[in-house]
Amino acid sequence: MKLNLPKYDFLLKEENGKTFIWDSLRNRFVTLTPEEEVRQRFIATLITQKGYPAGRMGNEISLIQNNIKRRCDTVVYNKFGSPCAIIEYKAPNIEITQEVFNQITRYNSVLKVDYIIVSNGIRSYCCKFNYTNNTYTFMKDIPNYNEIDNCI
Repeated sequence: MKLNLPKYDFLLKEENGKTFIWDSLRNRFVTLTPEEEVRQRFIATLITQKGYPAGRMGNEISLIQNNIKRRCDTVVYNKFGSPCAIIEYKAPNIEITQEVFNQITRYNSVLKVDYIIVSNGIRSYCCKFNYTNNTYTFMKDIPNYNEIDNCI
């Protein structure tokens, strides 16, 4: 499937018949799966087109939800070091359904961020969370970093 994300020149390596891609946020090679390609291209787009500082993002961030260890695909932090966005990636062949939003909303019950973002590389959605009525509103586009940096 053709992704709706720009192509970038990533550092790749082959080992034992598997392809690995350099994850600059984790500082190591990871297996190149369809979901991982979405993650790497999405992050590169955030950095190059939306002004997100690489130093304020982390991949595979652990959290405990209902005594179960979970991992957020990517967490974006503000200038104060507080989480302000969670990003969930799916492989291009995985449809983004309500269950995907339910998953990221469960993560948000722990992190309490203002923005949740979901992408399968073909479609990407960003929602701003409203804590007054416990709902989220879909945004027209992924915000630039300077739009989310002041979230608390």
